[in-house]
Amino acid sequence: MASGGQQFPAQHQETQPGKEHAMHPTPHATPHQYTPSNKLQGKVALVTGGDSGIGRAVCHLFALEGATVAFTYVKGQEDKDAEDTLNLLKQAKTSDAKDPLSVPADLGFEENCKKVVDAVVNAFGRIDVLVNNAAEQYTAPSVENIDEPRIERVFRTNIFANFFMVRHALPHMKEGSCIINSTSVNAYKGNAKLLDYTSTKGAIVAYTRGLALQLVSRGIRVNGVAPGPVWTPLIPASFSADECEQFGKQVPMGRAAQPSEIAPSYVFLASSVDSSYFTGQVLHPNGGVIVNG
Repeated sequence: MASGGQQFPAQHQETQPGKEHAMHPTPHATPHQYTPSNKLQGKVALVTGGDSGIGRAVCHLFALEGATVAFTYVKGQEDKDAEDTLNLLKQAKTSDAKDPLSVPADLGFEENCKKVVDAVVNAFGRIDVLVNNAAEQYTAPSVENIDEPRIERVFRTNIFANFFMVRHALPHMKEGSCIINSTSVNAYKGNAKLLDYTSTKGAIVAYTRGLALQLVSRGIRVNGVAPGPVWTPLIPASFSADECEQFGKQVPMGRAAQPSEIAPSYVFLASSVDSSYFTGQVLHPNGGVIVNG
């Protein structure tokens, strides 16, 4: 899958969050010929927005690598995807890992983030790896079409939640733990149609760098991943059917990624064996887009 003109059928979902089970083809959650090596054995990982897309793929690889995995989803809208992910993780878990946990939550509000952390700590005693991945996006032709309620909604989900999750998770994270934030190639190249979403992703880059400096003395690493175009439920829920057909063709590789191609970056950053000297950094699995910063 190095390059080529992969094309997705025209499709559109009317509501957000998007639903992975309604996509065709469904995104790939596991890389081909992936060989686990117990890189996260004994670890407890919490992944926000882990029911689908990149989040599901990250949860799956974490489970294969030996972690006990918890993830969040939006109740009433992502129940089917969450159930599918939970079953996937139960099949993938290693013998010494505990059963996976799904926690429903709207992460845009601090009290909900605290409830998520409390649920995970009550179940597993601590958090070793926190992945801030939940996000939403909407297109708009002009800044004039982006009103205050929408700005607040996108910022609450995409960046406020990162602050809230870290604030409440930190007391349960020890030296050697790590935080991984999902940003986007759009933070580096801009996106005229996704102005509010792109702004939050730029904020996440700055947040990652600043938080890394703040937590380095506590032995907690903070890094990010900035994917390029990826075939996830965000796409048919955000773009028109025609745009879905062309999705990903603009990058040098000529196609969008599958979530399974992005998830190994998270395993790398979560594994202290692989990335012990990484903090404040962002990985760029983006299909060949050259970025600065």
